[in-house]
Amino acid sequence: MPTNAMHRNYRKTYKTPRRPFEKERLDAELKLVGEYGLRCKREIWRCQYALAKLRKAARTLLTLDPKDPKRIFEGAALLRRMNRYGLLAEDELELDFVLQLTTQKLLERRLQTKVFKQGLAKSIHHARVLIRQRHISVGGQLVNVPSFNVRTSSEKHIDISADSPYGQGAPGRVAKKRAAAKAAAGDDDE
Repeated sequence: MPTNAMHRNYRKTYKTPRRPFEKERLDAELKLVGEYGLRCKREIWRCQYALAKLRKAARTLLTLDPKDPKRIFEGAALLRRMNRYGLLAEDELELDFVLQLTTQKLLERRLQTKVFKQGLAKSIHHARVLIRQRHISVGGQLVNVPSFNVRTSSEKHIDISADSPYGQGAPGRVAKKRAAAKAAAGDDDE
């Protein structure tokens, strides 16, 4: 019997802008890329696409009657998720506030931004390198995806990985080389 275990329905996670050469948008995107240390504009478009889907869900729920069971159930779930990821505060738990979310708010919740803001990295670009080189863990679990969305509960648990040379792990390649050179120099002196 054939299995579908490996089949995955891939789809685009971003949407390109309608007007490719709009100066104001290009300048705004470039500013965001620099501010948040992004690799390319596709990372911004991905955030904007995710935000568009959230806002669309909120808009469709707002069209329903306030007593509608679908609006009550799905609206509460959406707001709970927004709160869990720190996109909405406790006093903003209404569907109207979902429509006011910005791309910056989503970019602020990325692991790359959090690592830099917590002072684990010297710059936003250094934060990205640390994450990709497997030096950062969230709640004891190693994460090497800079765009990882950090939950508010996990925010306190962002730390240097246990097996990283920056933490308590074994020394890295350069440190081993220096130690060997030092040991060789020590043998020559005797």
